[in-house]
Amino acid sequence: MGIREERPRGSVRSPLAFLAFLGLAFGAAATGALFEPGEWYRELAKPPWTPPDAVFGPVWTLLYLTIAVAGWLLWRRRELPAARLALGLWGLQLVLNAAWSWIFFGLHRPGAALVEIGLLLGTVAATLAAAARVRPGVALLLAPYAAWVAFAAALNFAIWRLATAS
Repeated sequence: MGIREERPRGSVRSPLAFLAFLGLAFGAAATGALFEPGEWYRELAKPPWTPPDAVFGPVWTLLYLTIAVAGWLLWRRRELPAARLALGLWGLQLVLNAAWSWIFFGLHRPGAALVEIGLLLGTVAATLAAAARVRPGVALLLAPYAAWVAFAAALNFAIWRLATAS
C-alpha cells in the first residue's frame, strides 16, 4: 500500500474559488469600464508623460489578473487571522478601485478622484503589507499594482492641477 497524500484544506473547492476571485477582480474592471474616458477626458489638459490610451487596457488586464491570483492565494490561507485581515483589505481595495472610474470618468471630478485614489493607494499598500505577513509571494504579486496606482495617482494629481490652473 502506498502512502496517501493529504490534500490541503479547500483544495477541492480551490478551482471554483479561483474562478470566483477572477470574477470579483474582473467585475471591478467591468464596473470601471462602464465609465469610459470619452470626449471629456480627451479634452482635458494632461501632462506630457501621460501614457497613450492604448496602454491602459493591457496593463489593467494584467493587473486585475494578479489581483485575482493574490486574493485567491490569501483565501487559501484563510484559517490564519492575518490572512483574514489581508482578505478584508483586498476586498476594500477592489471596491475603491471600481469607485475611482465612476468618480473620475463618470462624475468628471478629478479633485474628488484624487482623494479617492489616495485612499485606494493607502489600502493597496496596507493589503500588500498584510499579505506579506501571510505569504511574501502575494506581496510580490501586488507590488506592480501598487506601483501603477501610485503612477495613476500622480497622473490624477497632474490633471487636477492643470484643470484648476486654467
